[in-house]
Amino acid sequence: MKVLVVGSGGREHALCWKISQSRKVKKIFCAPGNAGTAKIAENISISPNDINGLKKFASKEKIDLTVVGPEIPLTLGIVDEFEHMGLKIFGPYKIAAEIEESKIFAKQFMERHKIPTARYKIAHSAEEARKIIERGVFPYPVVIKADGLAAGKGVMICRNKVKAEEAIKTIMVDKKFGKSGKRVLIEEFLRGKEASFIVISDGVKIAPFVTTMDHKAVFDGGRGPNTGGMGAISPSPFIDRDLFNEIVKNIMFPTITRLLEEGRKYKGVLYAGLMLTEQGPKVLEFNCRFGDPETQPQILRMQSDIIDVFLSVVEGNVLEKEIKWSNEAAGCVVLASGGYPTKYEKGKLIEGLKEAEESKDCTVFHAGTKLENGKYVTDGGRVLNVCGTGKTLKEAMEKIYMTSAKIYFEAIHYRRDIGTVKEEK
Repeated sequence: MKVLVVGSGGREHALCWKISQSRKVKKIFCAPGNAGTAKIAENISISPNDINGLKKFASKEKIDLTVVGPEIPLTLGIVDEFEHMGLKIFGPYKIAAEIEESKIFAKQFMERHKIPTARYKIAHSAEEARKIIERGVFPYPVVIKADGLAAGKGVMICRNKVKAEEAIKTIMVDKKFGKSGKRVLIEEFLRGKEASFIVISDGVKIAPFVTTMDHKAVFDGGRGPNTGGMGAISPSPFIDRDLFNEIVKNIMFPTITRLLEEGRKYKGVLYAGLMLTEQGPKVLEFNCRFGDPETQPQILRMQSDIIDVFLSVVEGNVLEKEIKWSNEAAGCVVLASGGYPTKYEKGKLIEGLKEAEESKDCTVFHAGTKLENGKYVTDGGRVLNVCGTGKTLKEAMEKIYMTSAKIYFEAIHYRRDIGTVKEEK
């Protein structure tokens, strides 16, 4: 088989790495890829958002399966376009991907179908948002979210009126997230423990993945602004078998079923960001693709051929083969550029990478890197993902941090508490 992976981050490197282990695969392309994917795939200089370019390439090269990493091409309708051309592709249709593209659509969908989530109000203008804040509909802290896609950064937890007004200005007046800030959600703040719950679906049936926990805040202890993710662990320490079954029964399966009933057949990965509250699990957000960095520890634990997993979705039989998982724990630490998730510099020389990549205990996935004059340099906010497994989570994280310490670039930053935080603040 020839496989095309769309995307350029650590998630895509991890997917390429796992795909390369399949005996069914002869050639992997990655568009556009990064310096890490170049070691196991042929990078193609086509933007993930260039649907026509990707379609022409896949048709010309006779690609047998395309796997889409990021959300934007999915919301642009890449799956619809590929299937129209008779090309096999893994991911949800455009109409189904709206569950991530619009937080307001997702909220209204959950409200219609009684899927547990936080209470909310919608504001169509900065003035309307300020009036909601003035009325004190929800006690502080409140959560203010840009409606559209914002690379995981459009959610702000506001602990007082001043911070809420700053968030409204940032999103709706300064338009930091562009058109995504045309409308905002103002939500009650949910207290509890966060978890990421991921399933694959063929549109009717679902198969859950092993649980994960993301660490979104930039600083230790869950402090600072949210990022695309600073690390992840698997399994989640807070989801036992009973809670696992409750999430499947009350959230994941109803979501897939109700989308189908609304004419939005959902094929691909459905990711629910959850808050495990005293009243039970509630949905913070839905994503229409694999998590990043949640995918990395999940991939390390997957024992099945990932091509079989993808094809089970594409061909409509996700329950035909059980996905096999390792019982070991896994973790991922994101090495980021100083200043991320706001302003940061690129082009910093990465040292110690070869030594880290030769570690028997860990796997290093590239996220924002490129090769210049034979040397690796930073090329993004999240630069590298150091991942590993162990009999216990503590053992896995010790290996990861020992390997992370071998890597250096100017202003390098990473959280030192991944896997030990019991509650994100």
